[in-house]
Amino acid sequence: MTRVAAVDCGTNSIRLLVADADPATGELVDLDRRMTIVRLGQGVDRTGRLAPEALQRTFAACREYADIIKEHGAERLRFVATSASRDAENRDEFVRGVLDILGVEPEVISGDQEAEFSFTGATKELAGGDHLPKPYLVVDIGGGSTEFVVGDDRVRAARSVDIGCVRMTERHLVRDGVVSDPPSEEQVAAMRADIEAALDLAEETVPLREARTLVGLAGSVTTVSAIAQELPEYDSAAIHHSRVSHDRVREITEWLLRSTHAERAAVPSMHPGRVDVIAAGALVLLSIMERIGAEEVVVSEHDILDGIAWSVA
Repeated sequence: MTRVAAVDCGTNSIRLLVADADPATGELVDLDRRMTIVRLGQGVDRTGRLAPEALQRTFAACREYADIIKEHGAERLRFVATSASRDAENRDEFVRGVLDILGVEPEVISGDQEAEFSFTGATKELAGGDHLPKPYLVVDIGGGSTEFVVGDDRVRAARSVDIGCVRMTERHLVRDGVVSDPPSEEQVAAMRADIEAALDLAEETVPLREARTLVGLAGSVTTVSAIAQELPEYDSAAIHHSRVSHDRVREITEWLLRSTHAERAAVPSMHPGRVDVIAAGALVLLSIMERIGAEEVVVSEHDILDGIAWSVA
């Protein structure tokens, strides 16, 4: 066993996994897994820069994670940063801050690398059984981008496109600095058109329709599953490997798009940091399911974070 730590810093959240990894058996035993909403990508699509307050929230989470990593005595640490920090003009400020706190330099990875990590994390467990037909299409709906990966035992094709839940919300659902509550039909139509154009782009290099099993990752998808199951609180064990039908995803998405902030915030399984961006994330998921004709999505709590941990091990 090798004790490893992995940090995934995305557009909306930063997450930590400390685990014991056994490459010989393919077993990854969690010691600590946590997530903090920091909204690092706040305003990046508009300004091209990481906001000072977003950096401070992220650095505060890094200091908390540094204590946890030290407490568990992890032998190796890898810090991967995704879409927001890849796009920002002042990403050097972000890199310096992380290096000072955690002692490692964040790797601002490409969308293709992001996709490979997501695929490994999501499918390593599934590969042992024959109950889900291959090839898989793994979709990781993040804050700034969505990764599409088709593969069976390994990645065949991957593409990252800029249709994350935060980016879509800020681009289409914000008026005068405030998220529309609820959005207008015109706003939703414009967002849907943007998503469809991005799916066209993804299909240029990834054979989305060849997939026989759709695997969905990240907070938008797991939250849709929690809503579908009417969970009294967020329950990772109930969500992991749950299945949500196309009809149920459509019902939930339509409700989210016509709901108010207060109604979404009242959902017991809803993380406060997702209240304003969940409708956009759900619409991305629904659009993907409609594009490929998927009858259901298999939801995975294991994703890029697990893939990062395996890359360290």
